[in-house]
Amino acid sequence: MTSRRVLKAAQAIRQVVSTAIVTELRDPRIEHVTVTFVEVSPDLRNAKIHVSVMGDDSRQQLALRGLRSAAGYLQQKVGERIETRYTPRLRFELDKGVKHSIEVSRLLGELLPDPRPPDETLGADDEDEDEPPAP
Repeated sequence: MTSRRVLKAAQAIRQVVSTAIVTELRDPRIEHVTVTFVEVSPDLRNAKIHVSVMGDDSRQQLALRGLRSAAGYLQQKVGERIETRYTPRLRFELDKGVKHSIEVSRLLGELLPDPRPPDETLGADDEDEDEPPAP
């Protein structure tokens, strides 16, 4: 079970890193990055930061390399905000959860039939009730 202290530290790290990525980092590789969640070790020495990056795989890897090179700066920002004996070492990983959920939705859309009844699939142009439907 995760302690309340660890959860609060994870939330603070997420907030600091997210804000710093958006407002302070000027690396052109780091664009369209969202911090999804943070895992912190019980001794608060390590933090695994899961990020979601919009774009293809090469764009994601480029952003991840940029984040890893900025890890020292971001760690310094976290150290200024969180008062602990040790500043957590930041490690960045891609969160593929968003991408997986989009893919699952797409696959389900292909497999499952349209949930609307056939009467509702007619457009607004088909309002003429006097004419029988074409065969």
